[in-house]
Amino acid sequence: MESVLEKINCSADVRNLCEKELEQLAVELREYILEVVAKQGGHLAPNLGVIELTIALHKFLHLPYDQIVWDVGHQCYAHKILSGRKEEFLTLRQKGGISGFPKPNESSCDVFVAGHSSTSISVAVGLAQAALHGGERRHVVAVIGDGAMTGGMAYEALNHGGGLQTPFTVILNDNEMSIGKNVGSLPNHLTKLRTSPRYRRGKMRLNHFLRKIPKIGDPMAYGMERMKNSFKYFLVHGVVFEEMGFVYLGPVDGHDIGALLDVLEKSASLNKPTLIHVVTKKGKGYLPAEEKPNIFHGIGSFDPDTGEANSVSGTSYTACFKKALLEEAGENDNIVAITAAMADGTGLNEFAKKYPSRFYDVGIAEQHAITFAGAMASRGYKPVVAIYSTFLQRAYDQIIQDICLSNLPVVLAIDRAGLVGEDGPTHHGLFDMAFLRTMPNMTVMVPRDGEMLKRMTKYALKQNTPMALRYPRGKIKEPILPTPNIIRGKGQILREGEEIGILAVGTFVYTALELADILERELGQKAGVADLCFVKPLDTELLCKWAKAYKHIIILEEGVQKGGVASACLEAWQEMNQSVNVLNCGFPDVFIEQGTIAELYEEYALTAPQIAAEALARWYR
Repeated sequence: MESVLEKINCSADVRNLCEKELEQLAVELREYILEVVAKQGGHLAPNLGVIELTIALHKFLHLPYDQIVWDVGHQCYAHKILSGRKEEFLTLRQKGGISGFPKPNESSCDVFVAGHSSTSISVAVGLAQAALHGGERRHVVAVIGDGAMTGGMAYEALNHGGGLQTPFTVILNDNEMSIGKNVGSLPNHLTKLRTSPRYRRGKMRLNHFLRKIPKIGDPMAYGMERMKNSFKYFLVHGVVFEEMGFVYLGPVDGHDIGALLDVLEKSASLNKPTLIHVVTKKGKGYLPAEEKPNIFHGIGSFDPDTGEANSVSGTSYTACFKKALLEEAGENDNIVAITAAMADGTGLNEFAKKYPSRFYDVGIAEQHAITFAGAMASRGYKPVVAIYSTFLQRAYDQIIQDICLSNLPVVLAIDRAGLVGEDGPTHHGLFDMAFLRTMPNMTVMVPRDGEMLKRMTKYALKQNTPMALRYPRGKIKEPILPTPNIIRGKGQILREGEEIGILAVGTFVYTALELADILERELGQKAGVADLCFVKPLDTELLCKWAKAYKHIIILEEGVQKGGVASACLEAWQEMNQSVNVLNCGFPDVFIEQGTIAELYEEYALTAPQIAAEALARWYR
């Protein structure tokens, strides 16, 4: 059979396909996405679940004039392939290749960057209003997962968009999953809608009956509308979307292209805000992903024949944190664990099994997670909130107002701090040290290896003040140095030196040791090395000693330079009236693109040989 996918070079080509070709295209897209993701990793299960929906949207809409907003953006793989990036898809998530998320600088069919969830309806309302002001009749569609609908921002946008009554379409992709199983009352409500043929049949019959009634005066019309609403609530309690100003259509089989095209046509004809409830299966068409959608949500390379991930030896920082937390929770019943739809990713899955009454998954609601934790801490509990660094940014205000202001003993376990590699700029965790260190009452700790992570976790759980513990993605560094007792605001001197002193935090301590070896070979003199251990409070005694002992100081940090660790050290030295010659080695004031961590260190001159070359050129040549 002739390949349909080979004929697709832009979105317009999809509109020329017949029904049989559309079905064949779905098969070929699944095969292609599976082939590429198996080699280089990515978000597999979410993308396999929206193949037919994506095809229907490209068949119905006229892209890029019409606009699709994806939420979360990682479900856009088929969209990228159909919108002219078929060949480039082979470079998915690679350095210099295409992103795994929508990027307007890749294609005019990507209208907005979307790396975090619950944003699409806000974007769609804005796009619809912009089109209205410009006199344009664009179809604007937001595709939002039911997991993303647990985020409060989605409801702010529904409230605003429903009130404006500017036409646009929200497609609720209901697959009963985000990364983990969805939690809260909304999934229960959607289940009622999915499983209520009585509601669908009754609504259809009532609408048919009302259309037969001749035009009537306002009082009678109001009465009929109330009768219709009463019938609706009798069948399904609380159809929240219609109360917010949207016409609700569905549920629709999200794997039936014909049905999807029909409902898109209906939505466009209404000239009102509409919400289409589409039911899909995450991982559709690939049995391992259907059976374990959480594992195949975001995955590294794997064997497509067996579904087995390519093994990577070693223990992760996440697993190390998990073990330390479980040990402490066994001794302290007041420890509770909180996450925002990331129980597996943050290592809290075992805590949830062992201590279910002390575990809370709040859904994709980082702001609520922090304030909820603060309230529990105010009543004597010890909340541990485990969130990826990039997502913690969403709760900036709550950390200040609801944790630090009242000096509450909440522990922030900040996973995926630093570079995360192929997920790129929306997911790198490079800002947490800079913004957390500005908050009064906050303590910020950065372990260099697994043993220090364990000790810092146990230390944090015994404090009565806000504590932040940040650690990277990936496998732990094996301790090659004696691990100190954790004392607030105290670093550890690892080597004494002569003219050059090196300060570092986290895994960059190991880069500092390698750097010291290179400098010793090049200069014939030892370089001092110290692990600050704490970003806040800084070890001012160590900093004072370092400023007096060394002619030059190099500071290494896996975070942004502006406002980061080096900035904090320079502020401290200024307060001491110490003049220090500093080489600041961190990430510049740009968003860091995707690539392997090794590639990105090389690009930004953060390898030990590159830093040594810079120091020697600056001070000795």
